[in-house]
Amino acid sequence: MEAFALKKALDNVRAGSPLVHNITNYVTVNDCANALLAIGASPIMSDEPADVEDIASICGGLTLNIGTLNERSIEGMFAAGARASELGHPIVLDPVGAGASALRTRVAGDLLDKLAVSVIRGNMSEVKALAGGAAATRGVDVCPDDAVTEDNLAAGAAFARDFAAKTGAVVAITGAIDIVADAERAYAVRNGSPLMGRITGAGCMLSCLCTAYAVANPGALLESQAAAVSGMGLAGQQAQARMGGLDGNGSFRTYLLDALYNLDGNALEAGAKVEELA
Repeated sequence: MEAFALKKALDNVRAGSPLVHNITNYVTVNDCANALLAIGASPIMSDEPADVEDIASICGGLTLNIGTLNERSIEGMFAAGARASELGHPIVLDPVGAGASALRTRVAGDLLDKLAVSVIRGNMSEVKALAGGAAATRGVDVCPDDAVTEDNLAAGAAFARDFAAKTGAVVAITGAIDIVADAERAYAVRNGSPLMGRITGAGCMLSCLCTAYAVANPGALLESQAAAVSGMGLAGQQAQARMGGLDGNGSFRTYLLDALYNLDGNALEAGAKVEELA
């Protein structure tokens, strides 16, 4: 991918200040809102079924995260998703823990089947469960057998392209090496920090950022998602570099938000590690 495409994707977010509707994980909802504010977007957090259709109508895109499902939030997701689909707004689906329970797997599959999902963002276990190809996941952590490595990167990219072709969505599979693919092309992203796995919400935040990037970059969905994934990873690297001897995961979370706030298109262009895969 041309580096300028990544720069333009983030510049467009900051210039456009997209309004993003998020029905997301209760554990991480505050971090998600602050991450969107950090990159220049505007968040609205609402899962009340009586509220979400109006909220979806005024926002540019919708994030659906199944991390803390309940009957009310499920109803809200389908109502908001139907309205966003009707309006042609991008929808990002984060199938947190898909495969870990029958409810999560069923709801994630139904959302994908019934809504016009634009982007699927999860770890390999979750995405495989959503695709019907995984026996189980271990909570929200990627199964070791599903971890993306240099040895299985080509196979992972082929899976992502195939799933993208079947769903019509861009597929972003995140882990030690990230894969971002549509039906024709796939990118490996090698930005990130292992400390991102030591806090709650790094993936939840990323899914919300993916929505903002999608809204701000119509017609460049694949490129915008590669930019979102690499930008989040680069922020993680910068946050880790700032850690001192007495800092822990609480400081890392703060530094991560600071890094997102200070990241601009030029810094993303300079630090992104994005490679197109054959």
